[in-house]
Amino acid sequence: MADITWSDGAPIYRQLKERVIAMMLDGVLKPGDALPSVRQVAAEYQLNPITVSRAYQELADEALVEKRRGLGMYVTEEASKKLLLNERDRFLKEEWPLVLERIQRLGLSIDELMHGTPDGVRQ
Repeated sequence: MADITWSDGAPIYRQLKERVIAMMLDGVLKPGDALPSVRQVAAEYQLNPITVSRAYQELADEALVEKRRGLGMYVTEEASKKLLLNERDRFLKEEWPLVLERIQRLGLSIDELMHGTPDGVRQ
């Protein structure tokens, strides 16, 4: 895992979980890959192991990772597909309506959106 800056806006376990999810979506963690051990993450980021365990448990509860007895946590085969569907659904329901409202408020055309320039002005 890369450098992480923790914010005060959300619990650290949730921020850690979101970081692991981002790594899955970006293809850094692929199906079958092992997650770093709880102890390793706790030591590296100076976190309580319970915090790391809670993040990992939520990932397991969502079937994004699976525990292999004695081996650790591994990304499941269906994690990427599941995450992509969840993120697309969340974007369409939560983010896109706000983006669309702003586009309409600004009176932007499809051409302006596609080319990043005012109507009729091509670079």
